[in-house]
Amino acid sequence: MALRVAGVDPGLTRCGLAVVDVEPNRRATLVDVAVVGSGPDQALDARLLVIAEAIDAWLDRHRPDVLAVERVFSQLNVSTVMGTAQASGIVIAAAARRGIPVALHTPTEVKAAVTGSGQADKDAVGRMVARILRLDAPPRPADAADAAALAITHGWRGAAPGSHASASAHGGSSGLTPAQRAWAQAEAAARKGGACRR
Repeated sequence: MALRVAGVDPGLTRCGLAVVDVEPNRRATLVDVAVVGSGPDQALDARLLVIAEAIDAWLDRHRPDVLAVERVFSQLNVSTVMGTAQASGIVIAAAARRGIPVALHTPTEVKAAVTGSGQADKDAVGRMVARILRLDAPPRPADAADAAALAITHGWRGAAPGSHASASAHGGSSGLTPAQRAWAQAEAAARKGGACRR
């Protein structure tokens, strides 16, 4: 049975939304993808309402098993972090109201999961998303492809017997692919960095 994952690349100006079904054999299929957002000339409350209404409709329409959201990092400029964090909070609360589990993934984890390199650029991520989902071209704009990449990343972790989560549970990484090893290293680095910041 496929795991239905909603991926969200949060932002006020552009918030990427994607839903991907991931089968136990790691085959991933795009169900839907969109980008919602608002202009910087609008008041903050109105901008957040746009996100809130869109994510409510998205979750009610697609009923995902889990929601994957990009983890906010502090090295971005403050205004960008604030907007991203505010959008993330709206999305996470919408999932919580419906009892949908939420997973947070760093950009490095996502890049490593879909391309095998935590340093991949957006074009490389988009190309791999298209290849994984058997699309003629990456979802546009890049925020949509990023949302799909988030969904794929979590789906592979949660649905596949050979995923990193499964390998960890069995006490090792010897059976991991190069992409999965890169992903595991990215996760470990994120955990270590988070511990240092606390």
